Amino acid sequence: MADHTPGYVDHLATQLRDRPDLLRLAENELQELRGLKATVARFIHNPAIALDIRQNLAQELHLPTPEK
Repeated sequence: MADHTPGYVDHLATQLRDRPDLLRLAENELQELRGLKATVARFIHNPAIALDIRQNLAQELHLPTPEK
């Protein structure tokens, strides 16, 4: 976990002020990760896929395992 001292926060704020494109890049990456998370959730809850496969994937990702 990153250190959240005032100096660290000031450093990040300076980076964002000097490079506003960094925030856009971070927002784009976050959107991509949200999409991947939604895809994984659909897969884990898709009853057309074998239950053991979905349960194993959920366990590997430390997510709640589907019951059926």
